[in-house]
This record gives sequence, C-alpha cells and structure tokens, in this order.
Amino acid sequence: MEQTSSREVYANPWMSVREDGVRRDDGSEGIYGVVDKPHYALVIPLDGDRLHLVEQYRYPLGLRRWEFPQGTAPDRLDIDTAELAARELREETGLRAANMVDLGTLDVAPGMSSQRGRVYLATGLTTGAHEREHEEQDMRTAWFNRTEFEKMIAAEEITDAQSIAAYTLLLLHERRNPA
Repeated sequence: MEQTSSREVYANPWMSVREDGVRRDDGSEGIYGVVDKPHYALVIPLDGDRLHLVEQYRYPLGLRRWEFPQGTAPDRLDIDTAELAARELREETGLRAANMVDLGTLDVAPGMSSQRGRVYLATGLTTGAHEREHEEQDMRTAWFNRTEFEKMIAAEEITDAQSIAAYTLLLLHERRNPA
C-alpha cells in the first residue's frame, strides 16, 4: 500500500489525528484515519506473588478501570521507554524498582493507531511518594495476588487490553526463565 497524501485534522498535547490518502496494490484508492500517539511504557510491578495495579477514571469509557501503571511522556516527547517505565512507576505508584526487565512490545490498535508500547517487569521494589499528574489525582493503587488478578479479568473488572496482554508477556517470560 502506498501513501499518496496526508493531512493533520486534529492535534493536542497528547495525540494527533491524520487522514492519509492511499493507493492499494490493485490500484484502487482509499483513505485511512490514523491516531498518532507517542510510544508508551507499561510496568508490571511484581513482589513475590503480588501485582501492583492502579485504578482511575477512564473518560472515554465513563468507567473506573484497574490496570498496570502505564503512560506516555508529556507533550508527545519521544523518550527512552526504559526511562519512561521508571517514571510512570514512580509517578503513579510511588514505587521504585531495583530491576527492570523488558518483556516485549505491544501495539495498541494497529488498525487505527500508530502507538506502540514496551512492557517492563519491575522487581526489587521500594516505596516512596507518588508524583501524579493533575489528570491522575483520583488514581488509587492496590496490591493483588495473581489469583485475584486473574479472577478480576474473568469478572471483567480488568478489561484494559494492554494490561491483559502484558500479563501474557509476563507468563511467557516466566515460562522461558523458570525461577
């Protein structure tokens, strides 16, 4: 597929939306609407059998949701994902990690968005004060054991696709690297 044109139709400090003209392999023409967001980092804070989650109001859904700490840099800055992961962990939970292991890449919604993320496993955790952004002022945090976490997924209390996919990356990592 060949891009024949592109125009930005909307932008704010967190994202932009563009409309691209395309030519398909058979010569027919069409358009794609693309949401461009910077890469993000997602962190799985793990202490023994316990996972640390954050809960916040997700405006587009109109619901509060439990998920792993995750986010992007402000003003669409492009920073190293390992640095971003440590920042998100500290910012949202107050936790600091002695060890961060890169578990892999996730694409958010490749049919409509260019955003990709890196998943990190955080261990050797110590507590400190959180450093939340203004939009995160209603955020709550809690520890859950793996059984509770999996029950929350089954009960649709955790529906964040990135968190569920990240947990799968953790399970695969553990299968390849038994303790």
